[in-house]
Amino acid sequence: MFTGIIQDTAQVVKIHKQKNFQTHIIRLPNELIQGLTLGASVAHNGCCLTVTHIEQQLVSFDLMQETLNVTNLGLLNVGDYVNVERAAKFGDEIGGHAMSGHIMATAIVSAVNISENNHQVWFSVPTHLMKYIFAKGYIGIDGISLTIGEVKDCCFNVNLIPETLQRTNLESRMINDVINIEIDPQTQAIVDTVERVMATK
Repeated sequence: MFTGIIQDTAQVVKIHKQKNFQTHIIRLPNELIQGLTLGASVAHNGCCLTVTHIEQQLVSFDLMQETLNVTNLGLLNVGDYVNVERAAKFGDEIGGHAMSGHIMATAIVSAVNISENNHQVWFSVPTHLMKYIFAKGYIGIDGISLTIGEVKDCCFNVNLIPETLQRTNLESRMINDVINIEIDPQTQAIVDTVERVMATK
């Protein structure tokens, strides 16, 4: 489980591409290496991946074809930065909201509005996900727990504070960038349950 509170960004330093498979190596900050072991889970842009090799600060992860299809990780290039969060431990403070690390789909940055003391980003999402997106609800954006602002048609926005911009890769996101979406699991469960109940009436 993850909390959506990004601990840092990490640079992709090497990518090994094979048929329907990919391994990428990131350089983790020293504080995130402490206690990290093979088999541990680390979220990259919100996607839960398993540690397969550790060499000092360089950590390797394998990506199956399904992961490459559903997330934005297959679009990464050497030198790009990903948002990283290590798996939550029992007793950790949940500063964001409970997240599984299972990306449901990707969305497209449709607008970036920057004004004094405000940084607003709009996202265009697949139509079938809109039933889970509500103003003031939770959503995972590239692994970041955020509160939804406005919702219009197949788009929604988030408003970003300076701390989020400094700690994550969202400050560099531009129009047409692809981002990972994880719908709040509780919201999804409620909506799907109501739909099933209503369908029986």
